[in-house]
Amino acid sequence: MVNFLLEIFIFCYVLVLVSGFSEKLETLPFHEGYSQLFGHDNLMVLQDGKSVHISLDERTGAGFVSQDLYLHGLFSASIKLPEDYTAGVVVAFYMSNGDMFEKNHDEIDFEFLGNIRAKNWRIQTNIYGNGSTNVGREERYGLWFDPTEDFHTYTILWTDSHIIFYVDNVPIREIKRTQAMCGDFPSKPMSLYATIWDGSSWSTNGGKYKVNYKYAPYVAKFSDFVLHGCAVDPIELSPKCDIVQNSASIPTEISPDQRRKMERFRKKHLQYSYCYDRTRYKVPLSECVVDPKEADRL
Repeated sequence: MVNFLLEIFIFCYVLVLVSGFSEKLETLPFHEGYSQLFGHDNLMVLQDGKSVHISLDERTGAGFVSQDLYLHGLFSASIKLPEDYTAGVVVAFYMSNGDMFEKNHDEIDFEFLGNIRAKNWRIQTNIYGNGSTNVGREERYGLWFDPTEDFHTYTILWTDSHIIFYVDNVPIREIKRTQAMCGDFPSKPMSLYATIWDGSSWSTNGGKYKVNYKYAPYVAKFSDFVLHGCAVDPIELSPKCDIVQNSASIPTEISPDQRRKMERFRKKHLQYSYCYDRTRYKVPLSECVVDPKEADRL
């Protein structure tokens, strides 16, 4: 039954092009796709209804969540991060089902980690499957631009066989499902979340630098919301969409041109990968594709 449902989900997607896909997909007004999660007046929807600001101050952070659950799809938002001193601040754009599966939840994360003055924001990506929080699969990167000066697009592509993270349509990380991963690969329906919160205990230099509320409020700006997937009934966990005529599944491979871009990005901007952390893992995990040049550099 589960395999049958998975096949239906895959066919629910309209055609997505590998190159420039997010520009070709319809964006949603905030209230058509998301609802406030927490933060009271620290979440502000702009007049156009298509953009939202979430902020962190000494009282609270803020966040929002998709109105639907999804099993596979392409999900993105354009984000502009807070500027100036942002040590300890964490902005997250991620998928999770922790509210439904407390002990065996899945997660796919973009986390943006603030920094002290004159130091740039960093991005961290991670996945969990079936509650495998004791097995971290983190990677951290710098960026080729200042994410506080303008909006940039961050995208998660999730199928039953792979996960790809994109920044401005450039793939920065690909995770292919392996048999050895078993339940560690996210496989249950998830919601989309965006939050801003105080991560002083760990996010900047292992907790060395804390949030300084003298610089608050810290405001993260979101727009251009794409929720491109087949929504799932939260009770029955069955699809709520009809099969789209002339549809095709999302691409399962990165194009050669995009792969070259990903290799260039990782060569220049990858700062940490669990695949090369021999202190944590004496043997790389099954999904790791070890690049000798990356290994030497990291």
